[in-house]
Amino acid sequence: MSISRFLASKSQGQDRFEYLQTLVTEFQDTDSQDSKEQILANLANFAYDPANYQYLRQLQVIDLFLDMLTEENETFIEFGIGGLCNLCLDKENKEYILQNNGVQAVMNCLSSSHEDTVLSAITTLMYLMSPASREAITGLPVVECMLRFSISNHRRLSNLATLFLEDYCSAEQVARARDLQNHTALGIPLPKGEADEILDSSHHSES
Repeated sequence: MSISRFLASKSQGQDRFEYLQTLVTEFQDTDSQDSKEQILANLANFAYDPANYQYLRQLQVIDLFLDMLTEENETFIEFGIGGLCNLCLDKENKEYILQNNGVQAVMNCLSSSHEDTVLSAITTLMYLMSPASREAITGLPVVECMLRFSISNHRRLSNLATLFLEDYCSAEQVARARDLQNHTALGIPLPKGEADEILDSSHHSES
């Protein structure tokens, strides 16, 4: 059953669950990387719809998305973080992600070479903010990374990083991160292209 046919149908409940279960089973059974990527893309799209949350939890799709964040295949990572981003505003889903070390896994995606992956990671960190997770999400490594992203030539990335800094970080945190930038090269590694662009920007500003 195709995605378009499923979405066009009026079937709900058990039919919806069985269709999602079929996708998960196909992902587990196939050896084709292309097929796995397509299935992940479909699951990430279904994660937009709150009507699917119960079934996605039953089928352990949140775990699947989290597992994808440690894969070497960048497309797996992109769809994994995209799926988490789509469903983590739900309170139950959010708590599950937080309880399963999701913050660190999402933070690791900030070094991806895929801009969409980085954008989803930043957005997901915003959605995962809670009294318990705030310290980790707004820790120095993340704030310093957002400072670097905020001067990126990629507008969507710079705008989202700036929003993160303005809405979730205190002036003191930003000041400490700037001080870290001035005294050490440590922190979350930027993707190669971003690092080169920011280095070029720094050189231009100094000249």
